[in-house]
Amino acid sequence: MQSFFIGVGAIVASFLPSIFTHWFNITNVATEPGTLPDSIRYSYYIGAFMLFVTVMWTVFSTKEYPPTEIGEEKLRNREHRKIEEEIKYQSVFLRKGSILILLGLVIAAIVFLAKLEKELFVLGFGLVVFGLVHVVASAYIQKGKAYLGIVHIVKDFNTMPKTMIQLAYVQFFSWFALFAMWIYTTSAVTSYIFNSTDPMSKAYNDGADLVSSLFGVYNGIAALAALFLPIIAKYTSRKMTHFIALLCGSIGLGSIYFISDPFWLWFSMIGIGIAWASILSIPYAMLSGSLPAEKMGYYMGVFNFFIVIPQIIAGTVLGVMLTHLFNGQSIYILVSGGVSMGIAALLSLRVDDHDEVIIKSS
Repeated sequence: MQSFFIGVGAIVASFLPSIFTHWFNITNVATEPGTLPDSIRYSYYIGAFMLFVTVMWTVFSTKEYPPTEIGEEKLRNREHRKIEEEIKYQSVFLRKGSILILLGLVIAAIVFLAKLEKELFVLGFGLVVFGLVHVVASAYIQKGKAYLGIVHIVKDFNTMPKTMIQLAYVQFFSWFALFAMWIYTTSAVTSYIFNSTDPMSKAYNDGADLVSSLFGVYNGIAALAALFLPIIAKYTSRKMTHFIALLCGSIGLGSIYFISDPFWLWFSMIGIGIAWASILSIPYAMLSGSLPAEKMGYYMGVFNFFIVIPQIIAGTVLGVMLTHLFNGQSIYILVSGGVSMGIAALLSLRVDDHDEVIIKSS
């Protein structure tokens, strides 16, 4: 149902620029270089307004239940909150933190000395920050403050359930592919199929409008596919369902390379939509059965790291790949995204879906 409602909302959002252009005669061409067409600007205004309204609706309408008296007592009891094997984890955190900091500094030094793109500093900075968090957690344990939240966060991150680790790799390659698609589909379609790289030209803006509509289509496909995923999972398995969906997405994304007629792009979106529906739901279904109940909220939050991290890496390295590997041809970024989603599909077959085994055996 989550995938369904996300798909429906995204359909409306994706078609907004076309609606403004064809229904309200609002221009879809930028009036001067470096600016956005009015149809795009107005779409962003509506998106910002809807985001604010829906967040506020959730904040003021959702009831949050407080913990039980026993739960509150455990939260207040510092001794109860200390982690086990403190000496072991103090050493582990310090060692891992030092390695991460050193690796981050090495990457930063290479980027600086080789005069590579400055955005690559983000990778080194991220590793240094992550390493410092480990070192700080180690220092708190040494000071007898193992009850602090940061210590528990670092400890739980380093002791994630096996299924969560396996899904992390699947998520990484899935979202790397998606981010490549979201960033570069417009430039790939306009240059490769519409033969225009000038944002002021009609051909370019026609291609950009088509991409917006295509995104609406794949979200519509996702809304429909979401209703059938449970049926497929019932007769196969959740990981097989996810494998099939990601494979469809890989084929859909990679097929754009072989298309010259814009009409056939609509068929590419079918595979991408099926993958999108699965990415939004099935990994969480597999994950929930592998998590300890008392850590459910924490691990679900940490699981989002494996959405954000590949997006940061994609935003950092894809531009470098485009310049140095693909000679500025965005279409090859989409092909890389297709390969990445194919890797995710294969990795999904390795996931230990314990909860599903229990359900079927019972």
